[in-house]
Amino acid sequence: YAFLDVNSINVIVENSVYLFYCLFEWDSGIFETRESELVSMDELAFKFAVNNINRNKTLMPNTTLTYDIQRINLYDGFEASRRVCDQLALGVVAVFGPSHSSSVSAVQSICNALEVPHIQTRWKHPSVDNKDTFFINLYPEYTAIARAILDVVTFFKWRKLTVVYEDSTGLMRMQELIKAPAKFNLKIKIRQLIPGNQDARPLLKELKKDKEFFILFDCSYQNICFDLFALDLEPYRYSGVNMTGFRLLNIDDPFVSSTMDKWAMERLQGPKPESGLMDGVMTTDAALMYDAVFMVAVASQRATQMTVSSLQCHRHKPWRFGPRFMNLFKEAQWDGLTGHIVLNKTDGLRKDFDLDIISLKEDGTARIAVWNSYRGMNLTESHREKNNNVTDSLANRTLIVTTIQENPYVMVKKSDKELVGNDRYEGYCLDLLKELSNILGFTYEVRLVADGKYGAQNDKGEWNGMVRELIDHVADLAVAPLTITYVREKVIDFSKPFMTLGISILYRKPNGTNPGVFSFLNPLSPDIWMYVLLACTGVSCVLFVIARFTPYEWYNPHPCNPSSTLIQNNFTLLNSFWFGIGALMRQGSELMPKALSTRIVGGIWWFFTLIIISSYTANLAAFLTVERMDAPIDSADDLAKQTRIEYGAVRDGSTMTFFKKSKISTYEKMWAFMSSRKNTALVKNNREGITRVLTTDYAMLMESTSIEYISQRNCNLTQIGGLIDSKGYGVGTPIGSPYRDKVTIAILQLQEEGKLHMMKEKWWRGNGCPEEDNKEANALGVENIGGIFIVLAAGLVLSVFVAIGEFIYKARRNADIEEVKHVNDYKNSIGFVI
Repeated sequence: YAFLDVNSINVIVENSVYLFYCLFEWDSGIFETRESELVSMDELAFKFAVNNINRNKTLMPNTTLTYDIQRINLYDGFEASRRVCDQLALGVVAVFGPSHSSSVSAVQSICNALEVPHIQTRWKHPSVDNKDTFFINLYPEYTAIARAILDVVTFFKWRKLTVVYEDSTGLMRMQELIKAPAKFNLKIKIRQLIPGNQDARPLLKELKKDKEFFILFDCSYQNICFDLFALDLEPYRYSGVNMTGFRLLNIDDPFVSSTMDKWAMERLQGPKPESGLMDGVMTTDAALMYDAVFMVAVASQRATQMTVSSLQCHRHKPWRFGPRFMNLFKEAQWDGLTGHIVLNKTDGLRKDFDLDIISLKEDGTARIAVWNSYRGMNLTESHREKNNNVTDSLANRTLIVTTIQENPYVMVKKSDKELVGNDRYEGYCLDLLKELSNILGFTYEVRLVADGKYGAQNDKGEWNGMVRELIDHVADLAVAPLTITYVREKVIDFSKPFMTLGISILYRKPNGTNPGVFSFLNPLSPDIWMYVLLACTGVSCVLFVIARFTPYEWYNPHPCNPSSTLIQNNFTLLNSFWFGIGALMRQGSELMPKALSTRIVGGIWWFFTLIIISSYTANLAAFLTVERMDAPIDSADDLAKQTRIEYGAVRDGSTMTFFKKSKISTYEKMWAFMSSRKNTALVKNNREGITRVLTTDYAMLMESTSIEYISQRNCNLTQIGGLIDSKGYGVGTPIGSPYRDKVTIAILQLQEEGKLHMMKEKWWRGNGCPEEDNKEANALGVENIGGIFIVLAAGLVLSVFVAIGEFIYKARRNADIEEVKHVNDYKNSIGFVI
């Protein structure tokens, strides 16, 4: 059989006796033998707490606590329900236990129905529907334990981890840890202890064989859990094993040590504890039971005019004082053996607790750090001196962070409720701070810089803004859009840049201009127009020459008189030009070529005009309908060459310092202009500059990242030109600060993981302005339609060769005809003589 511990309390207020009722599960190996009676550590701790309260009379001077203990089978949920109903009929104010899930659910449902507080001191997985309104658990929440384990793993920089669990609840407790590999680059293997076998040595041998040296055990305290300090570790002290564990009991506290001494005295007088535990040492489960009894006593002390009545399970009539007593219990606080106990009012779980991280040394177990569920891990001073890695100098420290209100880096959060502390702000820098604190383990307090300035040097060499606060050690870090510059680097330290950028120009979008009178010529570039004119002239001349050369273009103008020797040609020079112009205008003419050579010239010209006219028509629509943009400035050089448009930067900012220190002639000229008009050209902050750009003819010189953010949210503004320089934003620290290298490493980690880019996308992406099409269509050049000219030239050359061929062919034909005619005439003359 196993063990169960259900403890119920019967309360009769005003000088009455509090009756505790306890159910304990039987489990071999978790008990002490006393006069043939099996007694668990939890039961002993329960009795020990009740006896201390009754003896001291300081907490409850007019009340005596009594109890009744019932034991049930480990897996018998029906028996547990029946015992609870029997005891509730006597009148109780709280039920303790059982610890096993097969029975605890049944008991919990009864307590929920009859509105009686149900108190647990063992781990229990939270309810899915979270409707256990009368549930209290002093055991640390499983997600917090997983976070504590993960902090220890990251502290020791483990990259491989083997998790050994005892049963399925171990996997539930390790959910948060199992999810960690994707975020912390951690490889996890999961193994299970052999069920029913508490000897882990075969498994350890197997792990050693597989070279798995970083192992996490999740098992009962008999196999080591929070009670590493309670085990006899003498055989391992000088073996070189690195054994680390958690301890919930603060044994350095005088109250805890005195209570544990009393416990040890009672235990030494009785039978020996279970195997493996040192004599007289209280386990964590027993300490939690002890604290739970005292928490009930504290809540009962605050209860007045509260009576209990018999509760019947079959009647479903709840205890009318149950909700009130439950609220008193959740509001109660107690400095117990397991530290300061504070319960969450919503789910009844323990929300704030400390875990001592202890490690096995040659002189015994020693505390090396303290982990808090809110603040994380904080190394002890003795261990801090021996270890100086990235986390040590920042873990659990509260740093003062100075920053400046600047969109989207730091913005005041809009909320219907009054916000305090860091919750007042949001933005890119706040997300960056959160990521850095998660990596390095520090907490922080955000403060806006008093004078609202980044930091610049005056003529006397004195600094202001965030730089001054770092110099004076008013702040530990400056997390803001603070540019890394040469002069600043001499007085403060910077981390590696978390964002790179450059100076550019913010200006209004240029106004549109209507197309001109002769804008119909724009679809083709001037070169193309000239080439088309030359092509038309050339084709007309070639056509004229070929038509004159080929005999097939000559004809008898008097077809009724075949013997006429007069012949004509329609392709005169004027007609040839007319033919070419008619084809170009897509109108044609009455002239039609007859010879093959002239037809080739005509066909090639028609194809050429088809492409030219189609390209012109396609590009004409864009030029006549798209509005052109006319910008008065296109670059910093344009600004420097004029004085009509005023321009400037933020006073005492890095942009102003750049122009002030620059030796480039263009920028020197721009600084001379700005310094001569300091009252108008230089603005107090970016917001003032943006307002001036929108309302007056003013150009603002500022960082490109800020321009990108602003133009995404105001479609009337745009960036003019490219980047004037290249620089970066970094986290500032005082000179010689030990935090700089730590922050740099964390920033590099965020950069490699892509989180810096994701944060920038999150805060820079606004509603967005509509995508602008290309406002000015490009004129077609030779590279676009130059091929048609090649085709035209090839056609002209072809026509010349064809014309030559026609001429030769016709000449030979005429020669043959003349020869035949001459022979015939000779024959006729001979016959006449005969």
